[in-house]
Amino acid sequence: MMTLLPIGLLGIGLGAGAAAALLFASVKSGALLSVFLFYLAPLPILIAGLGWSHVAGLIAAVSAALALGLAFGWAFFLAFLVGAGLPGWWLAYLAMLARPSAAGDVALEWYPPGRLVAWSALLGAAVVIVAIPTFGTDEASFTAALRAGFERLLRVQGERPGTTGDTIAGVDTARLIDFLVAVIPPTAAVLATLTNVVNLWLAGRVVKFSNRLRRPWPDLPAMTIPMPVAGLLLAGIVLSLIGGLIGIAATALTASLLMAFGILGFAVLHAITRGMPSRPFVLSGAYAATLFFGWPMLAMTLLGLAETAFDIRARLARRRGGPPSAPHSS
Repeated sequence: MMTLLPIGLLGIGLGAGAAAALLFASVKSGALLSVFLFYLAPLPILIAGLGWSHVAGLIAAVSAALALGLAFGWAFFLAFLVGAGLPGWWLAYLAMLARPSAAGDVALEWYPPGRLVAWSALLGAAVVIVAIPTFGTDEASFTAALRAGFERLLRVQGERPGTTGDTIAGVDTARLIDFLVAVIPPTAAVLATLTNVVNLWLAGRVVKFSNRLRRPWPDLPAMTIPMPVAGLLLAGIVLSLIGGLIGIAATALTASLLMAFGILGFAVLHAITRGMPSRPFVLSGAYAATLFFGWPMLAMTLLGLAETAFDIRARLARRRGGPPSAPHSS
């Protein structure tokens, strides 16, 4: 039995790696669906890591990166390993960490979901920060490289009927390019953070459905984000004012951490609306407004920050006469 276990893990890891590589390589097709599949590339790695072990997840990450490198070049190897493979493996590893409970109320104390969200944000920012030097070693070369890329893309759009080289859909291309260059780093960090969180949640549901999830499903509305993460957010805001590549990197970090606190804000909203008859309408309205308009995410972020500073859920629980929803120290 002991000799079969590593073979089984190897098979699971290689199979998950093959699936992850195919999902990541789908972007080469240029089809719209391939973008969705591309962002699901970490999912098989997370499933292997959560359902079997972090060893299977690491095998999946490395084998997928090697396959992509051999098929499409080492740029794909590095892009997958840094952007999807290692983050997926690390999140699965952390999610399955446990220690004996100090309180004694349960046998094991599992790695808190709020810290997993924080790690998702840090990894999302790290992917962008690592990619910044590939575009330039200073702010001028970085922005010039981004600008050249967007100019090529918009030039193709401008050659279509009904457009000109100076305007596309009535928008001044020069201003549009300036806007895109400014927002791409933080936007990419936010998208990477969301990708990490959504894939981790999906992998957890899949593994739980197959009865292979060893940890109990956490009470997500009770999640908290450690106070030092708020301090890191403040440092990111300050550094983003410096300018240069440091400022660009700090902007990416700030955006990803703000997204983490936005996720915490939704958790708080889930918690404080428990027992309310209007809860389904409030939650569906909040999600729909965020999806279609975007700006309500700012309100959720402020709610998450307020929760970290003032422990809103515990205060409301005491006012209602019930126990606090979660300790505020995780």
